[in-house]
Amino acid sequence: MSQDVFGEEFWDERYGADDRVWSGQPNPQLVDRVTGLTPGRALDVGAGEGADAVWLARRGWDVTAFDVSRVALDKVRAHAVDAGVADRVTCHRVDLATWVGEPAAYDLVSAQFMYLDQPGLTTLYRQLGAAVAPGGRLLLVGHHPVDERHGSHDFPDVRWTPEDAAAWLDADDWASIDTATVQRQGHLGTMHDGIVEAVKRSG
Repeated sequence: MSQDVFGEEFWDERYGADDRVWSGQPNPQLVDRVTGLTPGRALDVGAGEGADAVWLARRGWDVTAFDVSRVALDKVRAHAVDAGVADRVTCHRVDLATWVGEPAAYDLVSAQFMYLDQPGLTTLYRQLGAAVAPGGRLLLVGHHPVDERHGSHDFPDVRWTPEDAAAWLDADDWASIDTATVQRQGHLGTMHDGIVEAVKRSG
């Protein structure tokens, strides 16, 4: 697979081409799984234009937003200012293909639709798991292989089943690992999201 698809230049160009690439609404699986949790330190991985980061910050989370694109992060900062939560959102330009991790740093780590090829994606998910603090939560959401590539999702094959993704984690590190496949309606029709939600052992 071409690394260009996953690099800064590609995403800078994409985010710079339109005022808004995504809907501006938080990812529905994040809303469904995180609503009601006690706020703490959150890592939003691949933050894009910042809808998830702003949603979390509005609910009291202190959010670190990662993205490979500086253009995207400029949008995150602007949207955080507009929402009155700039003091709760910190942005960092990070190449996730070479990121070495931050052990036990976050109470919530959310990675929605990561565009990395293998084996980089498996390595990233394990590093994200290591970044979850004891008692914290890892939320992985990705495109399920049951959906064909089409439209804006015509990327190299980054799809996974939740069962496969759960197996990439070290079961001994987690008090629970839950998997699910959920349908949702997107602008391209019915889509299937693979979900892994894991809770770190407290000790």
